[in-house]
Amino acid sequence: MKGGLDRSAGVRAAQRRGFSRAVGGLALLAAGLALVACGSEEFPSDAVPPPGEIPEVEANGELGRLVERGNQILDGGLGAFEMQLERLRGDPIVVNQWASWCGPCRFEFPFLRNLAVKYGGRVAFLGVDSEDDRDAAETFLRGMPTPYPHYFDPDTEIARSFGGGRAWPTTAFYNSAGELTFTHQGVYEDEAALEADIKAYALER
Repeated sequence: MKGGLDRSAGVRAAQRRGFSRAVGGLALLAAGLALVACGSEEFPSDAVPPPGEIPEVEANGELGRLVERGNQILDGGLGAFEMQLERLRGDPIVVNQWASWCGPCRFEFPFLRNLAVKYGGRVAFLGVDSEDDRDAAETFLRGMPTPYPHYFDPDTEIARSFGGGRAWPTTAFYNSAGELTFTHQGVYEDEAALEADIKAYALER
């Protein structure tokens, strides 16, 4: 009987060791995938496009004033960001959290840029440059200029206000009443997916 108990205990211990190794392996795999995503050929983190021009957008009112500050990195932190949201009350808003070191952010940046041109007269776009080097961010924006400004967010305080700060990129949607309707964590695989969420969570609510 004692031998049977010893064998059962040994089996349970081996199972526990196997489970621990499996969990550890999954954690390492997840960490590896995160690193690959930020520095792979699909999501290059160091490629800087040649200098470009800010796309033209026709917009009026507060949307027009936003366009006038296109491609600028703004200071003021969370307070300035929240004041901007308040000034935009009545217009739907798309907020994109990004960083110049983030390969997936670079991958989807043209989607935001294109859709900001397409919807710029109806939807406000804002960028939030989180946990980034400001010089690197400004260098990147010279090559991929946007018709909307970006708030500098070194400690992710702004990003956390809309459920960001945990994944790069993160995109948040506000309806025209100023209500946060959805936060998408991670990269959009194509422009159509981002546009669908703009229609669903910004324009339709």
